[in-house]
Amino acid sequence: MAISEDTKLEELERIKGELLELLPLLSKWRVEELQKLISRHYTTKWKHRSFRKYGSINKGFTEDELRRFLEGIKEPRFRLLFEYQAYLALRVGEVCQLNMANFDFNTRELRVHTEKAHTLDTLIIPRFLFDETLAYIKEHTKEIDEARGYLFHTDKTRSRTDKPYLDLNYIRKVFRYYVSLAGLNEIYDTTEETTPNRATRSLHRLTTHSLRHFGITAFNRAVGGDIMLTKAYARHREISSTQVYVHTSKQELYDAIENAFQINEIKAGVLA
Repeated sequence: MAISEDTKLEELERIKGELLELLPLLSKWRVEELQKLISRHYTTKWKHRSFRKYGSINKGFTEDELRRFLEGIKEPRFRLLFEYQAYLALRVGEVCQLNMANFDFNTRELRVHTEKAHTLDTLIIPRFLFDETLAYIKEHTKEIDEARGYLFHTDKTRSRTDKPYLDLNYIRKVFRYYVSLAGLNEIYDTTEETTPNRATRSLHRLTTHSLRHFGITAFNRAVGGDIMLTKAYARHREISSTQVYVHTSKQELYDAIENAFQINEIKAGVLA
């Protein structure tokens, strides 16, 4: 009998809870052994799946694409959630758990528990986004209070989880719906599967993480390419990580190629 996806997720949450209780009791070498075990399992499971790299393809939204995407979102909760990703470059796991306790409404500051760096960072919220946030909180005070202060609360009547905030997979499904609605559901490739009976999976150019790509690229341009400021905005440990998120448009690349090699003059010189 096949195990449902919901059952798998419930079991995963149970195991995660047990691990969190157990980890403080384990020695360092025991934790390292556990890390190696999980790493080996992950490598074995995914060794037959290959993802093609996207090279010069821009994985971030362009300004026009972001406008079209946001204009199609009629539910304020999701519009605001995706705006926090786009304009403060938050990861989807960070934005879904934004709580009233994270905000300093006097200074417009947001405290962010950065997932990957395991740090606590602060960012100032742009004025327009702050004003939208205040209006949203005023309109949804009751729901936010019932969700223990989480801005992006679950729908009690439809939720399959006891978490008071939105589930990541649900956010991704809503994102895919609105991307498709905006006519931006571009598939640039598929996974290469070598395991028999394993279905290939479409690789979408735009994902929830593309909103973070947009934010970091836009910020980098706004500060004249200052990579140190961009690194701080992105909350990265290494500059090399930040550089992955700074994109150029296809037209910028093509214009640079034309200008760099002065193609017409070279061609004329060769013909002469």
